[in-house]
Amino acid sequence: MPDETPGVLDMFRLDGKVAVVTGASSGLGVAFAQALAEAGADVALGARRVERLEETKALVERAGRRAITVATDVARPEDCQALVDAAMEAFGRVDVLVNNAGVGTAVPATRETPEQFRDVIDVNLNGCYWMAQACGRVMQPGSSIVNISSVLGITTAGLPQAAYSASKAGLIGLTRDLAQQWSGRKGIRVNALAPGFFASEMTDQYPDGYLDAMQPRLALGRKGDARELAAALVFLASAAGGYVTGQTLAVDGGLTIT
Repeated sequence: MPDETPGVLDMFRLDGKVAVVTGASSGLGVAFAQALAEAGADVALGARRVERLEETKALVERAGRRAITVATDVARPEDCQALVDAAMEAFGRVDVLVNNAGVGTAVPATRETPEQFRDVIDVNLNGCYWMAQACGRVMQPGSSIVNISSVLGITTAGLPQAAYSASKAGLIGLTRDLAQQWSGRKGIRVNALAPGFFASEMTDQYPDGYLDAMQPRLALGRKGDARELAAALVFLASAAGGYVTGQTLAVDGGLTIT
């Protein structure tokens, strides 16, 4: 009889799967959605700027997959539930959640207002929890949640980012706990990516010269390419990462080892 065990490369495929991606209107969210579609998944796209989701949807469809767009503010639990409901209505299942929506500030700690701090936590940490809750209720065994944390949840990088760093460190803790709760009982793996410096709207707001000044801390000596991060995402989302749960994978050019 022929060996029916899938080849290694086949394990990275997501054919027949459905992914939900938040913050899919720009930057890394676009790269994530495109990579998931290239791996074979249909994609439900959520973001506050719903008009910009049309460009991401076009990329998914160009890869031969289906996509829907839903206006989503992840700080609102009802929006998170609506995104998952729309995915279930359109595709009948949810197999992958990419908790990518995020905001950042660079405000000195003595001047940051309660509203500024809470706004960051509401999106970056609370919003990921609301999305995971909504998906966890419908996901079947074999599903995967990937939370997009940051190296700033592990180390510091010379900017006053207390709210952002706290939210991303909290997300790593949330990842561990949800993995402990759901991996065995529900068969849902939960992991996190901790990106280093990748071009995005957030890095566009950094002070002039900041990224160049950080270069010596990067063991690889360069900024990352979004496709490299998206490839790591596909690993965690697919059967290739089937024995990985509760982990935070730093994709940072070696920043966290220096």
